[in-house]
Amino acid sequence: MRKLIVYNRLSLDGCFAGPNGEIDWFMHDPEVDKVAYEVYKADTLIFGRVTYQLFEYFWAPFAADAEADPAARAMALELESLEKIVASRSLSELTWANSRLLQGDLIAETQRLKASAGGSIAIFGSGSLVDQLTAAELIDEYLLIITPVICGAGKRCFDSAALTRLRLLRSWNFDSGNVLLHYESLAR
Repeated sequence: MRKLIVYNRLSLDGCFAGPNGEIDWFMHDPEVDKVAYEVYKADTLIFGRVTYQLFEYFWAPFAADAEADPAARAMALELESLEKIVASRSLSELTWANSRLLQGDLIAETQRLKASAGGSIAIFGSGSLVDQLTAAELIDEYLLIITPVICGAGKRCFDSAALTRLRLLRSWNFDSGNVLLHYESLAR
């Protein structure tokens, strides 16, 4: 069975985005990304429409630009090579390489994906997907970057999930003030 791992940034009050979807409060830290990447090492990504379009808009140009920053281009090429599955009711086609629309029921399709051959599956952002898959007890691990801000209002990651017990596997503190928490779900 493949692992489904959430990789998400949260404010101290549990928001993954502001009230209008803004993420300008993120405190980007390459050291956090480096540690997280070493933990999740997925070969498949699941996105909601908004996160998918943000990732494509930001990363696809780096992959196509031989003059781009080498680290950014390497990340873009890796993202391009991964299988990307997009849960969307409004998109009818995808243009980013190795992308496909999730057809049918999110829960049933995720169960089938987890039962298929392959490595870990990661979800970046995509708060409503995380909420639904947590409620369905399909998420195996959570990598949560806690950013030292309080949004006060915004889109919360776990609004409809029932009580879900987690076990802390590891934590990291960074000079930026970010904290990375790695949890395993005990829901199974």
